[in-house]
Amino acid sequence: MLARVNSYGLGGIDGYAVSVEIDINNGLPGIEIVGLPDTATKESKERVRSALKNSGFRLSPKRVTVNLAPADTRKEGSAFDLPIALGMLLATEQLRPSDTEGTMFVGELSLNGSLNKVNGVLPVLLAAKADGLRRAVIPAANAEEASFVSGIEVYAFGDLRSVTDFLSASASSPVPVRDPSEVVRGRAGGEDLKYVKGQYAARRALEIAAAGGHNILMIGPPGGGKTMLAKCLPSILPDMTAEEMLETTKIHSVAGLLGSDGIVCRRPFRSPHHTASRIALTGGGASARPGEISLAHNGVLFLDELPEYPRSTLEILRQPVEDGRITISRAARTVDYPARFMLVASMNPCPCGNYGSTVAECTCTPSQIARYISRLSGPLLDRIDMHIEVGNVTYDELSSREDAEDSASVKARVDDARTVQRARFGESGVHCNAQMSSADMKNFCATDAESEKLLRSAFMRLGLSARAYGRVLKVARTIADLDHSERICKKHVAEAVQYRSLDRSLR
Repeated sequence: MLARVNSYGLGGIDGYAVSVEIDINNGLPGIEIVGLPDTATKESKERVRSALKNSGFRLSPKRVTVNLAPADTRKEGSAFDLPIALGMLLATEQLRPSDTEGTMFVGELSLNGSLNKVNGVLPVLLAAKADGLRRAVIPAANAEEASFVSGIEVYAFGDLRSVTDFLSASASSPVPVRDPSEVVRGRAGGEDLKYVKGQYAARRALEIAAAGGHNILMIGPPGGGKTMLAKCLPSILPDMTAEEMLETTKIHSVAGLLGSDGIVCRRPFRSPHHTASRIALTGGGASARPGEISLAHNGVLFLDELPEYPRSTLEILRQPVEDGRITISRAARTVDYPARFMLVASMNPCPCGNYGSTVAECTCTPSQIARYISRLSGPLLDRIDMHIEVGNVTYDELSSREDAEDSASVKARVDDARTVQRARFGESGVHCNAQMSSADMKNFCATDAESEKLLRSAFMRLGLSARAYGRVLKVARTIADLDHSERICKKHVAEAVQYRSLDRSLR
């Protein structure tokens, strides 16, 4: 007898429909799975056989063929265990075809019949909803994640027997739907700026970067507070919107990194070590998993000691920083992941770290300093909007008992600036000044005669590229927003230009 059950697989961060077809015929007893299954999917036959037996169901001593359609798309993972088991029950008439009609099933089975958590439930539920399915059955461990999907009834169970009882008209309540925007976000991420001693110029630059979503590079001797400043950034970034939460949660769900809340409600802060490989940073591997730049989507990617990363690893950041997406191509598949993040980096000014220090003498030669800085290519530096110098902190600043301005106060100004930007860009898909296109810059970055003269002088003296010129205008637009100014004035341009001079002075 032939049976068919609806399920879904993952292609990147999007779900796609998979029809699980079961055919039982005379022949040597066994289960054969076809349709390009990976190793974990092939091993379903052993888990399903034991789960059915230990749940008290009758096993057919015949040959069982399982087809996962479409047959030309590779199937990965263990989420097809549940639909395969239900398909076998349908084929042996232990369930009725009407029981599973219009329902999507995903779940991994233990040998005792219990259902285990699987990755990617949020994207497959959204895909099932878009395809018009009316209900879905998932493991109980995925219930928190599924509660943020409306428009489809989601039922969560702990074992196979509970699922079959439900399908046989047993009463059960669907998972209650929650609104992502109502998730409590009181646990603000990051350190508080009030504990940062001194570094007033760096604090100002960090505020501008947060207000406009700009990439920033901090250069200075060890112990100046570069890492602490970076860790403070999440505490002044705007709260995530419901759309951003769901988009970010899809990525973390596919990667299997969701916490007990079932949703990412705080902006990610990813800080990979400088020994991280290119695949770890961008994503890939046999299953084309998301990398650090995608896990930092809608958040912060912090690269400490930037020159210590292999140059080949850093160069692959060029396209994601510019486009906000990364395409991973492998022999069997091509996957597109979002990767719109704030790049925050720090570095020492020389190999010994003391070039420009006021408390220690630099022992590096000019050629050593030049080689150290040259580890960062000009095209990569051009894509970093702001370069700031973080010097040493004085004893008086460190010993002061007075707290500096706290993150909440700075965040209030950042939120005001982002509100202006949202009103400016409307529904265009641009969320902050750093994402402006050339057309947006022409419309919203007009300068007066004095500002134009200053820009011309900076362009000629610093040898700025066309890309760096655009970055200066975007930063100036953000400074004007913080200043509650509709037009970009000379003082806004002057401050923006100083954030581009450091990389030129070091080369």
